[in-house]
Amino acid sequence: MAKKLFKSFISTLAVAAFWILIWYLAALRVGKELLLPSPVSVIERLIEIMGDGEFYITSAFSLMRVMGGVILASALGILISVLTHFSKIIAALVRPVITVIKATPVASFIILALVWIDRGNLPIFISLLMVFPVIWTNLTTGLSQIDSKLLELAKVYRIGFWGKLKGIYIPSVLPYFSSALKTSLGLAWKAGIAAEVLAVPARSIGKELFNSKTYFETADLFAWTFVVIILSLIIEFIFEVLIGRLTLRRGRNV
Repeated sequence: MAKKLFKSFISTLAVAAFWILIWYLAALRVGKELLLPSPVSVIERLIEIMGDGEFYITSAFSLMRVMGGVILASALGILISVLTHFSKIIAALVRPVITVIKATPVASFIILALVWIDRGNLPIFISLLMVFPVIWTNLTTGLSQIDSKLLELAKVYRIGFWGKLKGIYIPSVLPYFSSALKTSLGLAWKAGIAAEVLAVPARSIGKELFNSKTYFETADLFAWTFVVIILSLIIEFIFEVLIGRLTLRRGRNV
């Protein structure tokens, strides 16, 4: 196992080194830091930014906004998927809304929402809007795939609501829910940061990206972009670990 992880690490490092070399050569060819800063300049600037305590506050605020949207979208997705599963009327009313959300560009939602929603809350709303259709679609599929024979068996043995919820519904839809979250975390993060760039709320990564573009600080722009990528990878890694532990625990209980 350790050998496999080591090989994977070396392979990832080699690929990263290759693309950094390409970047370095391209920066040399361009010869203008304003257009394409070198990897050295960006890394130096990234270290400077991370040395400032305000960096961690800014990153924390952006994370809280996006994760707040994900949590709200998950709760709303669970509620609506249950309602649409048991009610054809509600399902008929909800499906066109989901279709519109999926078809409308994120930028359009951000611009429209700016009229009605406070700048600080806009990233939360946009993250919710991007995640909700994914959660609803996956959970609706999961609920439709539940074995009807299990429900009939539960009825015969007079298993109550909580028993069916714990023993049938949750185990059946949990893989669909975890898959939805895995798919939507990166989407929510990118959409939330895009909303911050346009809304420019105080203490946000989006505001730093906007300022970097406005003042032609290209090295800063690259550095903050790296921050966005790194935080996205950390979020997905933490999620993978949590889901892995949850699956292992459920396997032991079974």
